[in-house]
Amino acid sequence: MNPDGPLIVQSDRTVLLEVASPLAEEARHALAVFAELERAPEHVHTYRITRLGLWNARAAGHAADEMLAVLEKYSKFPVPQSVSIDIAETVGRYGRLVIERGDEGVLLLRSTDTAVLTEIASNRKVAPLLVRRIDSTTFELEAWARGQVKQELVKIGWPAEDLAGYTPGTPHAIDLHQEGWSLRPYQQTAVDHFFDGGSGVVVLPCGAGKTLVGAAAMAAAGTTTLVLVTNTVSARQWRTELLNRTSLTEDEIGEYSGQLKEIKPVTIATYQILTAKRKGQYAHLALLDALDWGLIVYDEVHLLPAPVFKLTAELQARRRLGLTATLVREDGRESDVFSLIGPKRFDAPWKEIEAQGFISPASCYEVRVDLPATERLEYAASADDQRYRMAATAPAKLEVVKRLVEQHADERILIIGQYLDQIDELAEALGVPQLTGSTSVEERERLFQEFRDGVTPVLVVSKVANFSVDLPEATVAIQVSGSFGSRQEEAQRLGRLLRPKKSGLPAHFYTLVARDTVDQDFAQNRQRFLAEQGYSYTILDATSIGLAA
Repeated sequence: MNPDGPLIVQSDRTVLLEVASPLAEEARHALAVFAELERAPEHVHTYRITRLGLWNARAAGHAADEMLAVLEKYSKFPVPQSVSIDIAETVGRYGRLVIERGDEGVLLLRSTDTAVLTEIASNRKVAPLLVRRIDSTTFELEAWARGQVKQELVKIGWPAEDLAGYTPGTPHAIDLHQEGWSLRPYQQTAVDHFFDGGSGVVVLPCGAGKTLVGAAAMAAAGTTTLVLVTNTVSARQWRTELLNRTSLTEDEIGEYSGQLKEIKPVTIATYQILTAKRKGQYAHLALLDALDWGLIVYDEVHLLPAPVFKLTAELQARRRLGLTATLVREDGRESDVFSLIGPKRFDAPWKEIEAQGFISPASCYEVRVDLPATERLEYAASADDQRYRMAATAPAKLEVVKRLVEQHADERILIIGQYLDQIDELAEALGVPQLTGSTSVEERERLFQEFRDGVTPVLVVSKVANFSVDLPEATVAIQVSGSFGSRQEEAQRLGRLLRPKKSGLPAHFYTLVARDTVDQDFAQNRQRFLAEQGYSYTILDATSIGLAA
């Protein structure tokens, strides 16, 4: 207990953080290892300690005593006994069950706790995955069930530690070409932690070099590798980076997408191609066994399509690396990432990497606009499912965008929207190019390159620019509409600005919000993500600061 501490730990596993405390930032970093931010208003932030958060922390090497010590160090009042016991017992559940290889490669599920084995053997979803009981501590598992049993065990509260090992795959030498650059300390630590754990997820900010972590993992593995990415533009950026940073040649890297079907020792495939169906069947599943892959890299793992989880359940014998800026999934399937890709192995706080000078500092603003009286009445009379679109596409936002573009003249500006008609209107009013899902891959690459070169300093983009797009000189993002306050999307959009800049200019991230509407309600959800990462979020009134007409 610390009378000057910024935390109040409550018996329902919520933790309150007093933002004004001198120890708030220090406590927030320590708490974020095992607790999830739920609400982030001005003065008191609310965290919740969840089972999955505790298990991720345990898998990353943090013991229950260490987590309890954080609470004791920063808590203003005594930590409730029930919370201390719950943390110790929840963390103690991880690894009580172990998956191993037995003689002749048989999969085994072991535990020294016979009561736990008896409990899971009576579970109706786990029982069919068990072949037979070998002795009082061991069951034989179905050879194909390694992924599925891990999913089911997490659901019933007994996460298994997977020590069954991995196929080495077909050896393929890959060297890093570290001429004029070297892995940053946190990148090397991320790779080390990944291999120490076997498989799992590395969480790094956009712009912090997740692709380089992937390349370094490939070099360390020295095996054939399948890289899964969000889209074709991302696939080509991965290809370019691997050619520049490793010994791989063009003949060794294949693209497997809607346009090309190449299979080479390193193959980069899109999630879309894996989920494409023909006559009700996945048409490209053969890719998963096309070569004896020793490593599978999941880029932007938080966007992994739900159907791919089933495919991943069948890939448990292959080492898996997930890369992401945030483990938040809007479909709530974080537990599937944990069980099928692997637990979080490394997570670097955004502001910590910013302080080291590896990503750009960013200032975040919410600019509130008023709906005119007629639009306000129309909004009030509309059905619930129409209100967000009306608020998100409020015409009042157009004038604010124009004035922000003028205010940041001579900078590279991304204007980001959700709705195509709004994107059309913005592009026409500003006289600048637009880029949407219907823009061809070649045209996207041309526009992105012109933006990088400064030929086209302003781009209006849809959500296709959220993912894996390398635009290092972007210093301003103006978000006019989005996906219902998605924290996942907020991470991606802020991430467009964080890559270090030759210009040395700081980044500015603006979100335009219609006051007293669901647009404002959803904005509070986005604030949670920014607060999680340590960013302040300034609210501005468009009229009072001269941005409104």
